[in-house]
Amino acid sequence: MKAAWGWHVARGLAAFVAGGLFSLGLVLAEMTNPVKVLNFLDVGGAWDPSLMVVLGVAVLTTGVGYRMILRRPGPLLAPHFALPKRTDVDRPLVLGAVCFGVGWGLAGYCPGPGLAALNMDNPEALWFAPALLVGLFSRRWVEQRRKAAGL
Repeated sequence: MKAAWGWHVARGLAAFVAGGLFSLGLVLAEMTNPVKVLNFLDVGGAWDPSLMVVLGVAVLTTGVGYRMILRRPGPLLAPHFALPKRTDVDRPLVLGAVCFGVGWGLAGYCPGPGLAALNMDNPEALWFAPALLVGLFSRRWVEQRRKAAGL
């Protein structure tokens, strides 16, 4: 029993450190500033291409990281790798991507930066966080209705 408790503490600590590092990166890259993000998305106006550096580093880190980690026989703090099984593009995926993109374009926040901005005396984040929760619970509600209907 004691070993299982230690395992959970190690996983929780790893998640906490990873989340803290992710939050720090969002703040340093100014992704918690909706004006910066909206200017990045405004390619026809006051376009600010500086977030391309963030995107490029994220893609590079993910590409190299996945190649290195997936060579291992298994993860350090889990029984197996939890990789997606599906690769198809279906209607819920497309609709979700559209909703995400429209929300990001309107608010200047995606979930990570929006939650990180709660700590930064940003009143828009106080509106964003409850809306994010509504979206999360709506997804569960829709999924339950789809299962009940046999879809």
